[in-house]
Amino acid sequence: MSAQGRLLIVDDELSVRDSLGKWFREEGYDIGIAESASEALTRMAESHWDLALLDIKMHGTDGIELQRRLHEIDPDLVVIMMTGYASVDTAVTALKNGAYDYVSKPLDPDEIAHIVKKALAHRETEKENLRLRETVAEITRPQELVGQSPAMKKVFEAVQTVGPTDATVLITGESGTGKELVVQAIHAASVRRFHPLVAIHCGALTETLLESELFGHEKGSFTGALYRKKGKFELAEGGTVFLDEIGDISLKTQTDLLRVLQEREITRVGGNQVIKVDFRCVAATNKDLEKLIEEGKFRPDLYYRLNVFHIELPALRERREDIPLLAHHFMRKFAQSMNKRISRISPAAMEQLVRQPWQGNVRELENAVERAMVVAQEPELKEQDFFFKAPPLPSSGGRSLEEIERAHILQVLEQCGENQSRAAEVLGIDRVTLYHKLKRYGWSRSAVENR
Repeated sequence: MSAQGRLLIVDDELSVRDSLGKWFREEGYDIGIAESASEALTRMAESHWDLALLDIKMHGTDGIELQRRLHEIDPDLVVIMMTGYASVDTAVTALKNGAYDYVSKPLDPDEIAHIVKKALAHRETEKENLRLRETVAEITRPQELVGQSPAMKKVFEAVQTVGPTDATVLITGESGTGKELVVQAIHAASVRRFHPLVAIHCGALTETLLESELFGHEKGSFTGALYRKKGKFELAEGGTVFLDEIGDISLKTQTDLLRVLQEREITRVGGNQVIKVDFRCVAATNKDLEKLIEEGKFRPDLYYRLNVFHIELPALRERREDIPLLAHHFMRKFAQSMNKRISRISPAAMEQLVRQPWQGNVRELENAVERAMVVAQEPELKEQDFFFKAPPLPSSGGRSLEEIERAHILQVLEQCGENQSRAAEVLGIDRVTLYHKLKRYGWSRSAVENR
């Protein structure tokens, strides 16, 4: 590939095509030539281009419409419009549609060479900024927190809202919905992110051990206490304490915890020294705390102290449109860790995944994909690679395999905001293959907007 870049020149005048091609080849660019919109679309589907020079006035499809269709294939393509019919209206239309700049014929070689260089430099700056934003997002949001459904968008918005504050957060939802990942995202979005995130599973310990874990203990305070130990609240100094399965703690521990949340101070088990602690509290449970309050098993004052900001995580069956994204995410994750060249999930297998009950939610889906990756012998995960539970799932309603594939591809494309590059990545296919499939389906952005 040329160090300068790859340019696609589209003009129905032979002299213009020849002149531009000659100028830019001498400058060290890789050049592609097209004399019509249809030829340009073919060249675009066949190869990657950094920048397109488009004539606005051409026979058949004009440059304005061609620009829109090229951006459907590659939203990152830089476009510069050319015309011998200079007018403010066409310039404004081109720029509104995403063109980088606009030049009038007759073309000045020095001027257009300067504009192209500036446009490509701008493109590299934008790409670098995107890489930096993605790096920041990678740091501040756990990789497994995936979803484009309305339910998950509400969760992401809630994290963005409460994360930068110091408010106490209560996260509820079924087991396996990803509560710990949300806690990590909240901590990463807070000013406390450079301090520890300390987690404790409250339901896994007896009352005595839980108190010792939370508040620490002094040497000799009970049998086996051979040394002084700091508790989770001390270890999380300046950071976040995550109390998982808060609904499982005893009433006595609830009373002690309420005091810590109110006073921000603890006393170690077996000790009498009052220790000030600085932390943020995030709690999670899969139980109905309001029902536990009615049954006298949970203190209402502790509930109100914990429930300053509430995030409810949806079950996977309530956001089935996220299953393809999650499945592909886990496939890529395990392909890397297992060093396997598996990059696709068959439409039939994906239909089965979408229809599964997933009582274990995202955790169960992740385990299913991991098992499939272990047993798979081909570059594509198929139905037989998954262990689908009996009874048999509902049929496809008489749809053909191509219809199932079409529905899945269009769903992923919609979830990716109609960004074909991103959709192709999620689907595990190249952009050219996706473009040809969409063309066969008769898909267009205008069709989506008008449906």
